[in-house]
Order: sequence, then structure tokens, then C-alpha cells
Amino acid sequence: MSETADRYRRRADAFERKVVAVRPDQWANPSPCEKWTARQVVRHILDMHAVMLRPLGRYLSPAPSVDEDPVAAFRAARADVEAILDDPSLAGQECDTPSGRVTAEQHIDQVVSEDLPLHGWDLARATGQDDTIDPEDVERAWAAMKALPAELVEKFRTPGAFGPDVEVFGPEVKVEEDASPQDRLLAFIGRDPRWRP
Repeated sequence: MSETADRYRRRADAFERKVVAVRPDQWANPSPCEKWTARQVVRHILDMHAVMLRPLGRYLSPAPSVDEDPVAAFRAARADVEAILDDPSLAGQECDTPSGRVTAEQHIDQVVSEDLPLHGWDLARATGQDDTIDPEDVERAWAAMKALPAELVEKFRTPGAFGPDVEVFGPEVKVEEDASPQDRLLAFIGRDPRWRP
């Protein structure tokens, strides 16, 4: 198994634990993502899993919807992505993405795998769970953010730049100079680390 597959599995495990821990009465809770409820955070993650499959001519396997059973829906979607990561011929297949031509494995690593810890924070904050992001993921994401060219960051902050209703980053949030690495990362992508439901 590759390092990328291991990283995805670790992050998917952490996200799945949060989905499992959501009580039925919490799915309509607001989240730090403006306009999204806790359920819509999970729906977004499922949608992004589907986006990872499309360049390979694949689709999410039949599964309960996020409205019927969010846990089963996420488990099915992650199994579809893991099947790509576990197959060297699929993982190595090149595909065109908004960031250029990359392998399917790189696309998964740079997009949905990176999304899991950040949206895990959203889900945890919306439902009163432990919202600590693995420090390794914080460090890795922060290094990736700081390496982005300014024009790409600006594009990420422009609603609709990657398609209708797609907003990658919100406006940067001001935090204290001594803010934790996690809070600095969240603020950079447009989350208010002080947000509470």
C-alpha cells in the first residue's frame, strides 16, 4: 500500500468516526461553512469523492443517500476511492484537473484527502465533538497553502472560479499572532476558529 493510500485511510477513518458520532438530532445543526448544515458537510465530502472518480470514467457505487444513512453513504464512497488507490494501474492513470494534469493518486491526495481533516473540523464543531486536527495534517496542509502562488489563492477565494456555487476558500480570518497552527490554518482558508453553533 502506498503512503498516499495510508494517509487517505487514516484521514477517512478519523472522518468516519465523526460521522458515526453525530446524533440523529444534530444533522440539521449549522456548520462553520456558511449555508451548510452538518449533513451538508458530509454531502460535500461525498460529492468530492465522486469528483475523484469521474476522470477515470467511474462513479460512486450504489449506496444509501446521505439523507438516508450518512455513515453507509460515506463508507461506500471511501471504498470506491480506496479501490483506485489500491490498484496501481488506476492510481497511476493521468487525468486533467483544475490544477493541471496529475495522476489519480495525486488528485485524490491533493483534493479529497486534504479535505477530510478540514471538513472533519467543520463536522466536529457543528456537532460538539473533539475538533482537534492531527498535527501532522495541520503541518502538511499549512506547508501546501504557503506554497500556493498568490494568483491561485486569489482564484480559490473567488466564488464560482471553479464552477457554479464552488467556493474553495473564504476570505482570510484575522487571528492573534500567537494563534495555534491549527487556528492559523483554519483562518487562512476562511474559517473562524472561534466559531460556535
